[in-house]
Amino acid sequence: MTEVQALSADQIEKGRRLFTRAWTFARGTPDLDHLPPDDRPEIAFAGRSNVGKSSLINALVGQLRLARASNTPGRTQELNFFTEPEADLFLVDMPGYGFAEAPKDKVAAWNKVIRAYLAGRRTLLRVFVLIDARHGLKPPDDEILDLLDGAAVSYQAVLTKADKIKPTELEKVKERTLKALAKRPAAYPSIIATSSEKGLGFEELRGTIAQLLESHGG
Repeated sequence: MTEVQALSADQIEKGRRLFTRAWTFARGTPDLDHLPPDDRPEIAFAGRSNVGKSSLINALVGQLRLARASNTPGRTQELNFFTEPEADLFLVDMPGYGFAEAPKDKVAAWNKVIRAYLAGRRTLLRVFVLIDARHGLKPPDDEILDLLDGAAVSYQAVLTKADKIKPTELEKVKERTLKALAKRPAAYPSIIATSSEKGLGFEELRGTIAQLLESHGG
């Protein structure tokens, strides 16, 4: 596993500035034929349906409706790309996974697209895998982690809805998750706990993205 790099005050400030800009929807694609050119770094967000992925992306950029939030499991069926003219970066909202109502053929098609995207996107810097802090890792999460390990794509766990449990319980969830991730070769050994409602953890998340861009030469 990669060594954890502490965030500097400069990286935190760069992250803050990066997400005060006006981010916009660039493209949504259900297949690989319509992906935008991989001409800039990408940061992707993956998570079980209803984990709060759209809410997290909206909170990250400080906009209410950039990513579509829904109470309907599996609504996001495309790879959705967001960008900002000066940022030279794509944010990618990946389809939610793990919803029991989905037909098997749809799940198979989703897996095919995601595998190909993960394996072939050379500018993908990291996937943030969102995990509901109230429930921790579940079998559907293990499946996406297996995909990421197989594709040798760096990923980092982000706990959502961290305000919904007691601080002592949150620490236990973090500890259990870190222990599970320690066995995985592509996992980044640090967890970010967030709350989209309370704004918890977003300074760290923005700073981490700025750090990744800096390491990439951006």
